[in-house]
Amino acid sequence: MKENVLAFLITLLLCSGGIVQSEAQKKDTPAPRYRKASYSNESVTLKNDYITLNFFKRIKGWGWGEISTPSGKMMGVLDHLGELMIRDQDIPMRFEAETYTKKQTVDGEALIFEVKSVVVREMLNNTSFDNWMHYPLNEPAITGTVTITLSPTSSLVKLSYDLTATGNYNARYIRGPWIKVGESSFGTEKDDAILPGVDWAIKNEWTSGIDFFKDPWALRVAPHPNKITAPVMAISHEGDGIGMAWNPNQVVSRWFNYRAQFAQPVFAAPNFVDRMNNNLMGLMIPDASIEGHENEVYAHIPFELKIGQKINFEAEVWLNKGNSVSVITDWVKRHGLPEPSDIKWSYQETLDRIANAYNTNMWHEGKGFGIIQKNPQIGQAPAFLVRYAHDHRKTQLGKELLAKMESIRPKDSGEKADPEMEKQNQIKAGENLLNLQRPDGSFAFDPDGRHYRKDDFKVATSFVEPMGQDGETALDITILPAIDLLNIGQKTGDQRFLDASRKAFDFCMPMQRPEAGDFWECPLHAANLFAAGHAAVGNYLAYKQFGDLRYKEKAVYWIRTLLAFTHLWEPKNIPMLYNTKPVLSSSDWYFANWVRDHVQWEVLAVFNQSSANGIFWDEVDPEIDWMRYYKGITHAAIRWLNVHTDQNWRPHNIPETYESYTKGAFDYCFPDTHNSVTGNYGGMFIPPVAVADNIYFIMDRETKTKK
Repeated sequence: MKENVLAFLITLLLCSGGIVQSEAQKKDTPAPRYRKASYSNESVTLKNDYITLNFFKRIKGWGWGEISTPSGKMMGVLDHLGELMIRDQDIPMRFEAETYTKKQTVDGEALIFEVKSVVVREMLNNTSFDNWMHYPLNEPAITGTVTITLSPTSSLVKLSYDLTATGNYNARYIRGPWIKVGESSFGTEKDDAILPGVDWAIKNEWTSGIDFFKDPWALRVAPHPNKITAPVMAISHEGDGIGMAWNPNQVVSRWFNYRAQFAQPVFAAPNFVDRMNNNLMGLMIPDASIEGHENEVYAHIPFELKIGQKINFEAEVWLNKGNSVSVITDWVKRHGLPEPSDIKWSYQETLDRIANAYNTNMWHEGKGFGIIQKNPQIGQAPAFLVRYAHDHRKTQLGKELLAKMESIRPKDSGEKADPEMEKQNQIKAGENLLNLQRPDGSFAFDPDGRHYRKDDFKVATSFVEPMGQDGETALDITILPAIDLLNIGQKTGDQRFLDASRKAFDFCMPMQRPEAGDFWECPLHAANLFAAGHAAVGNYLAYKQFGDLRYKEKAVYWIRTLLAFTHLWEPKNIPMLYNTKPVLSSSDWYFANWVRDHVQWEVLAVFNQSSANGIFWDEVDPEIDWMRYYKGITHAAIRWLNVHTDQNWRPHNIPETYESYTKGAFDYCFPDTHNSVTGNYGGMFIPPVAVADNIYFIMDRETKTKK
């Protein structure tokens, strides 16, 4: 009878918290691989067909876990259940739990830990430190609940921290999820690591390294949250990826009428924050509310915690097969692309306004249509304007536009184009490319020759160092001539050019990071949106020509890399949904920060090129809603269209244009850059041709779909 009662009590204790284990159970307890934490021989597991999470108890309480693939490869260590560092104590305080509860929820099986911050004073009692160290805190500074929930149908793990301050403290940080990727496993090795819009390191490159920036811009370990295009951190190793995501608009903590604290991502590969042989992805507060507080993993000015103040972190962690692009794509598939922002004018009204601008401030009598900046861009009417004028030829605006077009139309010389001469010119251009192509199919970077655009490379080389070496190659350096050779081969029927094109595409096949699209002013190997778009279009054209599915698969890969450059969220105070980063680097090492600033013309050009070649990405890659993306970048561009009375633009390298701006000379053009922190626009003005072309594409596509 007594034995039965004892067995019942043991079972009850195990079910309620796992405090007691039998010898048989201890034999089944997985041994921790992480050796930088104490272990009291107790563990608990969450597991399905996609992921395994083993949590372990330290000497003083439950507090850390290991994340593994189904095959047993350890991907990372959740180093604690939270941690607090206050100003007046030089030892951080982890959050630990005496017990746990394991239960089934609507989202899956959950582990619930009732945590409290350790009391250092108690830890030192009756030790040799007792008579010479005395910390004033005699109770936990923070208490609460950490819930870890595993989906039954995927590797998705939800982390929820519901914490409360027990008193008034000045905190240097509160850390939530803190994952050391590769710890006790592959260490600092990685295939790639991406913090979208901020960092994209491959192999042995460091995030926050000086490969694509020089200090002080190089450090991006804890950037201003507005600079992050998608709230995901991703790291991969030998075909296995791990991601962490969060809601950047969720208020993690706020007291009374003080400012809100949002989750601050911390990203370091290798982990130079903790100076350990692993890679780091974590969330903390305070956030970098201004650029002056970026990269403060310990707040220089502590933030105040008040008694009863709530701290709530929410995050997702998951594994997948593939590299970091696959991790980000997986997040997009799960959450969907955001609905594009409402536009201030309808598509038709936007076209009307742009057309009217071409009829007024962008018309130069006797010369043509365009704008005058440093180099005047004036000429014949762009194709969209010709279409608009003919579609609206019965309106006063249409009539005036048609009259202006007629007044500058070149006189017909009567000579007809010679098809044979045109073919010979194509062959000559193709042979010039063949002479430049190397035996492996690649093309060389020639900064002083055919790749010379402006003197940025010369300035960088003489001022700091070259941004790329003569003779190197990179994705865009080879993809662009590959596309040219393909086009020439198709037009001339000459197999030499088609074969050379295919060889160039094959050379680029192993590449994983899009590089070199802004080679005229940026480090050659920096992650680049323009290169991604060219590679996507080029590979799909190669697929259509050669029928090789590898090219289609690579085209899908490259178009998906655009997601890492695209703002898929926006802060509540600055509209920036579907704004894009051109390249994750600086220009000329110092003179433009493309992690801070957006550029919209490149992504518009990519999709103009796609539609011009009859490529519909929503049909090619139906797993991603590319028509929604198309609308998103176009709505963003409409938001960028400038009206001088808004007074939200200032010139950069052409200061003399400001007077023309105030007179409306650039109305309904769009600027070169947008600052993600201030929300202001700047740089040169760009005629709105690409915006109108994209609008027409969307309108035509919608009309066709309705039919």
